Amino acid sequence: VQLQASGGGLAQAGGSLKVSCAASDTILSFRTMGWYRQRPGKSREWVATITADGFTNWANDVEGRFTLSIDNARTLNLRMNDLRPSDTAIYYCNARRAQNDRMVDYWGQGTLVTVSS
Repeated sequence: VQLQASGGGLAQAGGSLKVSCAASDTILSFRTMGWYRQRPGKSREWVATITADGFTNWANDVEGRFTLSIDNARTLNLRMNDLRPSDTAIYYCNARRAQNDRMVDYWGQGTLVTVSS
């Protein structure tokens, strides 16, 4: 499984950015897909998840500002609106699949999002 992240960049507070994750397998082949981020000086944290059934879950501080969408059954997009400087982080795409009675995580390479005040 390969996950290729793209997008991100620089935005001002209140602005919007999109990050995308292109998967080598169809999204339906995973139990979940989602995004994590690592803020400067912090450990990686969960941002959002979408299940194969289409249910989404959000971290408290992004819910209502970020949205998920899927293109062509292989690309997961994270649209980030009303950005805050605290959203500055490297964003990592994650896919989770059940294999041999255990869950296996796959990660994209990370894409940088910088929000200026």
